Amino acid sequence: MPVISRRALIKLAAAGFLAGVGAVSYPFMEAFARPRITRYTLNPVRWSPGLVLRIAVIADIHACRPWMDRRRITGICQQAQALNADLILLLGDFMPGMHRLAEPLPPRDWVEPLASLTAPLGVHAVLGNHDYWSDDDFQRDPTVEPMVARVLAEAGIAVHVNHAVRLSKDGQAFWLAGLGDQIAILPKQALGETEGRGIEDMAKTLAHVSDDAPVILMAHEPDVFLEPHPRISLTLSGHTHGGQVNLFGWRPVNASRGSARYPAGLFRKGESDLIVSKGLGCSSLPMRIGSWPEILHIELGAA
Repeated sequence: MPVISRRALIKLAAAGFLAGVGAVSYPFMEAFARPRITRYTLNPVRWSPGLVLRIAVIADIHACRPWMDRRRITGICQQAQALNADLILLLGDFMPGMHRLAEPLPPRDWVEPLASLTAPLGVHAVLGNHDYWSDDDFQRDPTVEPMVARVLAEAGIAVHVNHAVRLSKDGQAFWLAGLGDQIAILPKQALGETEGRGIEDMAKTLAHVSDDAPVILMAHEPDVFLEPHPRISLTLSGHTHGGQVNLFGWRPVNASRGSARYPAGLFRKGESDLIVSKGLGCSSLPMRIGSWPEILHIELGAA
């Protein structure tokens, strides 16, 4: 049996210590990481020939100290701006997803960096479930305008809730639609409710679409894609955080039924496409494992 020297034992102990530190710290390293740029190039089935459109997507900021402070949000916005996209889309969950281990930012600290974003076809947003869940006034009366929607609008960012707007590039038109959140209203335990309720209204959203130009839908949760509407060419979602904990494809926690089916990436069902962003921030716990934060750069019509 070989004899291990004292020096070798010290090296082994040091290696074990460093490995342990790395294993403990890695989830927090991803939580603080500089986002990667994830690129998609595709031709949706119902896309206008010759219409080339470049989109930058930011999802799930979850603004809070120390995990997503103003400085980090500013850096994220600078990364997105550098993509020189035709339009920039914000897919909701600006508010924190944690009640402990985090301090909410004043709205100005997260909205002012977002207000610096510019694109030829504008900056557009939908709200996420945490933007509604954190708003006590909205939870008491779902007819009031949520604080996050008001702050974004005052910063010059177009907010779409069951609404669509017609845009065009190089003389080619398309529609950009925003669906109301699918779990916006928390369950009322006093009434025996066990599941949240949504404010999504696809019929109302598409009632704004008045011609046959292609439609891009912003929907915070990917659950809408469980039964994709045939009029939608491309759906863009966040919410999932890629599972937030992804151990070689095993995601022990999923934010919704659609999140389990569509955790991240590109999916096609029939003639409809879906791209789900892993997003940027954290929910419940300040950690990400196997789900590096990302900003999306999507190029349509050039494939």
